[in-house]
Amino acid sequence: METQKKIMAAAGGGNQLSDLPEPILLHILSKLWDEKQVVRTSILSTRWRFLWMSVPLSLGFTFPNSKNQNDILAYLALINRELYYWKSCEKIKRLFVSSLRYDKIYAKDVDLWVHFATKVANVEVFTLDFYSSQQNYEFPQFGYKNSSLRELVLSYCQLNPCGSVNWSNLVSLSIGNAELTDGATEKVLSGCPNLECLELRKVSGIQRLEIRSVKLRELTIEEYYDKHHDIWLEIIAPHIKHLEIIGMCSKIRIEQTNVASLVYAILRLNFDFEDEENNLEKELSCLKELLHGVAHVENLELSTWCIECLSILELKGWWSPPSRRKFLELSVAEDQLDFPGICSFLQSSLDLETLVIDWFGDSPRDLLSRYTNKDKQTMRFETHNFNGSFPHLKTVKIDNLWGLLSENKFVLPLVKYLLKHAIVLEKFVIAASFLGSDAFPDHAEMTQEFLSFPRSSPHISVVFSY
Repeated sequence: METQKKIMAAAGGGNQLSDLPEPILLHILSKLWDEKQVVRTSILSTRWRFLWMSVPLSLGFTFPNSKNQNDILAYLALINRELYYWKSCEKIKRLFVSSLRYDKIYAKDVDLWVHFATKVANVEVFTLDFYSSQQNYEFPQFGYKNSSLRELVLSYCQLNPCGSVNWSNLVSLSIGNAELTDGATEKVLSGCPNLECLELRKVSGIQRLEIRSVKLRELTIEEYYDKHHDIWLEIIAPHIKHLEIIGMCSKIRIEQTNVASLVYAILRLNFDFEDEENNLEKELSCLKELLHGVAHVENLELSTWCIECLSILELKGWWSPPSRRKFLELSVAEDQLDFPGICSFLQSSLDLETLVIDWFGDSPRDLLSRYTNKDKQTMRFETHNFNGSFPHLKTVKIDNLWGLLSENKFVLPLVKYLLKHAIVLEKFVIAASFLGSDAFPDHAEMTQEFLSFPRSSPHISVVFSY
């Protein structure tokens, strides 16, 4: 508001501001907090009359949290009035609509928004993020032709292009809560020659995701499911560099040859079969297949569920395939039950240079506890042969310990193990979350204890932070 007053005063009181070059004036107008305040500057002088029309604007609409039909209809009407108001603006950069529980009676209104975004305003960033609904919005055929869109987010929108797709400048595409087909997916991807980032959230129906574009480098799949329980998703993407698989993704197949260029893989999985106890072997088999598929990547992140399954696999005698990873981040429960599984997995990571262990909190270990208990695992960790050095490991970071370090001594056996076997280790960082006057004396006490542990590397520095 203060910025707006200054602009009004300067423009109305003399020619100094008005005489500035147009790009500078447009930049000044873009800093106003409200779009309608931008329009009001048109009354200042002849120079300012049409200037607002060239300011890149962002329009956002979030439906109220109400089940009252009249409230929803009133907000629909408000959006339509606003879009009519802004139709003369030369550049609307973003249009965002969210939180509508879609129903087919709203189809004409949503068609109007899509038409405004793709044919009238030619926005660069368009989001239709609908709320959970029993039916999806059918994305209109006219919306598949546009050369201005750069980012598109669609949730609860059905994509069934009849002809070819032309989103020639689209860089980022996110599709959520939709049942897709291989044919529709192929048409969409073929029509996005400049796509760099693809995100599929809670989609189903695809059997073969083939990405041949050399420009598409990032792929994220979240909560892939198949309501028929018999369709596996095969990923063929030889040029992608970054792959992220999140949540309940029980049937995804990856082979190293199909993701040969992959550099960074994030597996934040949590399989959810109907009968967990009887299907545990299937879960473990899925994880093993995924780990084989990404064994060649240089950077890998694993979720706490993956670590629990690795611990079970280690108890069953399975060893992870040799890898080329140089960076590894593990989300781990605050429990020593996982330690043998972690160390077993590390044995397949001999090229590792950086290890990050992110403590996930008190995550229950219901599956693992069926096979063993803490006393047995502690004994195995202390007596089992997890020898073998890490010839390239230079940095270890233990992150997100909660409380004083002296209250988290469950981590000490793992610290001792890493100090003993990392022969070129340079830095060991332990970051705890704690606020209080006891932090400094605790820091000093734990520093002395850590320095007393046997170390293979003569150049290591131990760093504590709160």
